[in-house]
Amino acid sequence: MLRFVAALAVVFFHYAFRGCAADDLTIMHYPPLEPIARYGFLGVHLFFMISGFVILMTAGESSIKNFIASRAARLLPAFWVCCTITFLVTLAIGGDRFTATWSQYFVNMLTLGGGFGADPIDGAYWSLGAELRFYRLVAILIIIGQIGRTERWLFAWLIGTVLVETFPFIKLKTFLVTDYAGFFIAGAACFLIRAHGLSRSRIALVCAAWALSLYHELQLLPYFSEHFGLDLNPLTVAVAMTSFFAVLLALALRRVPMLTSTRWAWFGAVSYPMYLVHQNVGYMLFNLVGVTVRRDEMFWGVIVATIMFALVLHVVVEKPVAGPMKRAVMRGIDALLGRASALLGRRVRQ
Repeated sequence: MLRFVAALAVVFFHYAFRGCAADDLTIMHYPPLEPIARYGFLGVHLFFMISGFVILMTAGESSIKNFIASRAARLLPAFWVCCTITFLVTLAIGGDRFTATWSQYFVNMLTLGGGFGADPIDGAYWSLGAELRFYRLVAILIIIGQIGRTERWLFAWLIGTVLVETFPFIKLKTFLVTDYAGFFIAGAACFLIRAHGLSRSRIALVCAAWALSLYHELQLLPYFSEHFGLDLNPLTVAVAMTSFFAVLLALALRRVPMLTSTRWAWFGAVSYPMYLVHQNVGYMLFNLVGVTVRRDEMFWGVIVATIMFALVLHVVVEKPVAGPMKRAVMRGIDALLGRASALLGRRVRQ
């Protein structure tokens, strides 16, 4: 449920504010929601907090092979479908505002969002880069056998982030995901509280992560003012950020059973494909038919269509493909390790 709320906040941000506010992405502007929607970008940061919680929960007993396979099975099927659809829609109706090339498409399919000189097919893919860097840190802990000592490493990550922010000559900003470290750390700390209970160190970790997250949120405000030509209320940002922490902490303490009820499971299930497909495709649909359809009907119609598409994709693609893909990735890793071991053995004998 919480994931769906975060994804929907981002959808409102893009549709009701961001697309028309800068960069000439769309003709759609939705004034009734704009004063609230401008804060919707915070939903991505809530996503990061949830990711910190969930990834640590699933990684605790995982081997590195299982961790890689499970992440691939979770991310790749929906991404490949959504990236392909966005690419084809761009070719068909992108016009002057949106363009894409085949080489760009293939790079995106391989890297989950650009690289090697190619831009992301969809601007929303930027957050996947931060997620993948977080996964890399978790994978390192699994490989070195330290996943059971995550708490001390979260403190080390927090301290390292503060040092990098304080002393820019320390070239670890990308590796430590410093811009978003506070959110991931907060989510992971809340999972530790849920799994092992409250302690002074875990409370201190959550409080420090809150301070770091709030610092990074407030650092965004000058950019926001410059790029979009309006100011965000720092108090509103602080209250929203603090509410995220309060909800996640309540979840860790098992005080909000409604959020974990299975009856709402589909909301969380559709949040990832909804996030992946909504931005550029939505903008292009607005630009294509926005002048011939009433604004309210177009705005809410595209949102409903996006949610329904995400639900269909989850049922038709994600659920049936996840298991076979995970097994295939695990077999592929075994094959690679087998070949590497055989090659190393031959070199040793030589």
